[in-house]
Amino acid sequence: MQEKPKVSVTRTRRDSAAKEFSFAQDSIPSDELKDLRLQAWNVFAGLPMPAAADEAWRRTDLRFLPAPDFKLPQEGAFHDLPITPEYLLQPLAGEKHGGQITLLPGGSRVELDPELVSKGVIFADLRTAQRDHPALLKKLIGKIVKAEDGKFAALAFALANNGVLLHVPRNVHVEAPLHSVLWGPGGGLAHVSHLIVNLDDGASVTYVHEAASPDEPGHAMHAGVVEIHVGQNAHLRFVELQSWGRHVWNFSHERARVERGGNLDWVFGAVGSRLTKNFSDLDLVGEGATGRMSGFYFTDGTQHLDHDTQQNHLAPHTTSDLLFKGALKGASRSVWQGMIYVAPGAQKTDGYQANRNLVLDDRARADSIPGLEILADDVRCTHGATVGKLEQEPLFYLKSRGIPQREAERLVVEGFFDPIMQRIPFEGVRERFQQAIQDKLSG
Repeated sequence: MQEKPKVSVTRTRRDSAAKEFSFAQDSIPSDELKDLRLQAWNVFAGLPMPAAADEAWRRTDLRFLPAPDFKLPQEGAFHDLPITPEYLLQPLAGEKHGGQITLLPGGSRVELDPELVSKGVIFADLRTAQRDHPALLKKLIGKIVKAEDGKFAALAFALANNGVLLHVPRNVHVEAPLHSVLWGPGGGLAHVSHLIVNLDDGASVTYVHEAASPDEPGHAMHAGVVEIHVGQNAHLRFVELQSWGRHVWNFSHERARVERGGNLDWVFGAVGSRLTKNFSDLDLVGEGATGRMSGFYFTDGTQHLDHDTQQNHLAPHTTSDLLFKGALKGASRSVWQGMIYVAPGAQKTDGYQANRNLVLDDRARADSIPGLEILADDVRCTHGATVGKLEQEPLFYLKSRGIPQREAERLVVEGFFDPIMQRIPFEGVRERFQQAIQDKLSG
């Protein structure tokens, strides 16, 4: 089917004048991906830093990003940095892991059930994948996300020093969830990651990935790419959690491609970082493909989270369902901009998107911009967005029953998030979100 056309929008706004990075071409790893990295480097070097005049960036200001100060971690840097907290390594989806990868500054640790290895499942860090599976890696990398998608995408392609390759062969069903943690301590460091998930036809797996770091002085950065391919009649549950420290500038380009009859259940959770700009695209390219995107975020202080989502219906009889819900405290800000695109000929499309925001402080701000672009005439597409404050009626009711003010507020906020919780089939993930609610409200 016809891909979505690129549209250039020009606005007359003051340029944000963000500083350029100081990375040099000799920072590119000399490995199996050197040719691809060099091509991406040329794209990166040729693209200016995103500015307020760019439509996708006009609500996210990078003027204070200390880009020249960031350095890549050296080999083994994690030995001199805070260790990964034990709670991050615990199962969130099920009672045990089928495999776990811990991505660290300048290194990684990998565990995988031998039974899965015997079935042909590949779950490896990026360096191991280059050594043991170079042909498969080269076949998959850069096929879903392109370096040309943006400055930070090109940076990740060129300099990714950590990442994951997950490949599930045809008709293989992985019962125990797989888990990876990107642990990024270290002030002044740039953590650059690349995740590749490939499910062959008829395969299924649950994969949980979390990016996290402690709160530290100064600044740090993460730039990442996530590429997902769900084959025909394959099923992927992908849970993605972001709990970066408050000093981290976080940028990611993510895209999932779902083939005929495939299904993707994509769960987002974001409570950390100083600033996040995330692009998440769902491309339904085969007839009967379905995708669900469920987002949870909670900001406080001066945090700024910007999520840009695309639901692209590129074949007939495709279904997408997006619900993002967020709460805001302090002087924080959230931005959600979503688009449902229906290509010509993608008849019988069913697309839905909604964004709900709960503003808990007069200084907080939520921008919510839904959109539709429909080029077929037999579709059902709906969208909606709300921004509201804490309702006084349920608070009054709870307090009249003897419940203290703070506890009453917590119960109302939890009730607001309940529709998202109901969409998450994993008790561990729900508990993590509920703990984040308590932490934010008591902070």
